[in-house]
Amino acid sequence: MNLKTIDIQSKEFSKTFRGYNQEEVDDFLDQLAKSFDDMVREKMVLEEDIRQLEGKLDQYHKLENTLHNSIIVAQETAEDVKRNANKEAELIRREAERDAQRIMEEARYKASRVLAEHEGIYKQSQVFKLRFRSLIEAQLASLELEDWLTSGSDEDNERLQLD
Repeated sequence: MNLKTIDIQSKEFSKTFRGYNQEEVDDFLDQLAKSFDDMVREKMVLEEDIRQLEGKLDQYHKLENTLHNSIIVAQETAEDVKRNANKEAELIRREAERDAQRIMEEARYKASRVLAEHEGIYKQSQVFKLRFRSLIEAQLASLELEDWLTSGSDEDNERLQLD
């Protein structure tokens, strides 16, 4: 049975001969009703506080779960980023190696072309030297022949005058 303040205040006791002092009993019941009323109010305030705290606790649990999930997602994202970065770095390294290999092959090809051109030019210069030497030797031989000086000198003089 739940007692209410009104129940305490309205309680009447039967009167007996040599019973308790009516005024003391009424005063005590008034004090008891007031104390009971204060306890009921305090209980209601505490129950409201409990409800509010339980609501906040639920919010904190939800926030904790959200943060926990966020941390897990962040860790997974970080791992994904790290894996992707490693893959991209590997791709870049392979591409750089291919480019370096291509550049080396081009350089070797160009170097062999330059050497081939050099050999060709060297051979041409040797051929030119031989021909030039032959020409000079032929000219020297013809200079050493003195008959050209005497045989056509009159005709050459006439030609020089006409020109």
